[in-house]
Amino acid sequence: MPNLALRNLLHDRLRSAMTVAGVAFAVTLVFVQIGLFLGLLDNASVTIDRIDADLWVTSRNTPNVDFAHGFPETLVQRVRSVPGVARADNLLVQFLNVALPTGAEEGMLVYGLEDFARWGLPWKLESGDLEDLRRGDFMILDASAERRYGPFAPGDYREVMGYRLKILGRSLEALSFTTSPIAFIDYRLVQRLAGERMSGRTTYILVRAEPGADLAAIRAEIGARLPHNDVYTAAEWARRSRGYWIASTGIGLNMYITVFLGCLVGVVVVAQTLYTSTMEHLKEFGTVKAIGGSNLDIYRILGLQALLAAVVGFAFGGGISAALAPAMASIGLKLIVPTGLTAAVFAGTLLLCLAASFVSFRKVAAIDPALVFRA
Repeated sequence: MPNLALRNLLHDRLRSAMTVAGVAFAVTLVFVQIGLFLGLLDNASVTIDRIDADLWVTSRNTPNVDFAHGFPETLVQRVRSVPGVARADNLLVQFLNVALPTGAEEGMLVYGLEDFARWGLPWKLESGDLEDLRRGDFMILDASAERRYGPFAPGDYREVMGYRLKILGRSLEALSFTTSPIAFIDYRLVQRLAGERMSGRTTYILVRAEPGADLAAIRAEIGARLPHNDVYTAAEWARRSRGYWIASTGIGLNMYITVFLGCLVGVVVVAQTLYTSTMEHLKEFGTVKAIGGSNLDIYRILGLQALLAAVVGFAFGGGISAALAPAMASIGLKLIVPTGLTAAVFAGTLLLCLAASFVSFRKVAAIDPALVFRA
């Protein structure tokens, strides 16, 4: 039976190649779409995931980490006095404008802290020393900014909100969902750049609990002392930031539609090819029945054909997706394909191809074994 399945599949090699190509296209489409979706969501919360904070205190109803709202910076003193809090610092996140050497003006997402090293931000430096940020009008700019700002190097100057800042170094992997380049600047300098609207104000309070402290109790106490603020765990805040973009941009719906279309293409191609092949080999299937084969035997043949197409098509599709990842990274697109997604796509490919083989099985199941004895 397995030999018959393989011979039927390879009888017309061009048709078999088209079947595999259809499955590979569908698999590639699913991998790329979901991978880009996960990459975008990772950008939406990458700083939250990397900052070494157990709790985030935000203004009431702040939608995500990029769109920060200000509140009095003195509230950090109330948080520091809460039992179980090991450290609490203000964090400023602001959109500021930077003037480029070309004369153009671009947006920049700025993170301001008094001590970046204590919070693990930025988490990867290509060059520069974080301690130097306290010593003047300096900034560290993420390397991804070159796509928007053009080439730059440590020692260059850029004008931010009318102030001339020196670039001390370059960070890596600090990306935002909005694609605005991220810069790291001393907290007080960010306040000065933002002007009167942020004088004496902050946008977040980062909280680190003492080892073994009851995080739920700390959170409840902070909430009681700051009734006009929200308090989130790092995981909750990351989830809220990602959820905002899914709900407000429609990328979730777009992803589902594209994945559905990819699956539909794969099913249609496999079903059509198997059906055509089955119609051309009806007498062979009739022979199987005439010598005592059951409908289950027939479906095993068709199912094996579908599984072969699924496995080979998945291998090609996965290979194409892996080859596309570096190319996409070079233009600033992050393709994330976790192991769980690979396993799910493989299982889905097998199931959908098996489902497609049912189209042919319904035709073969009704075959009269006497067909083989007719002229």
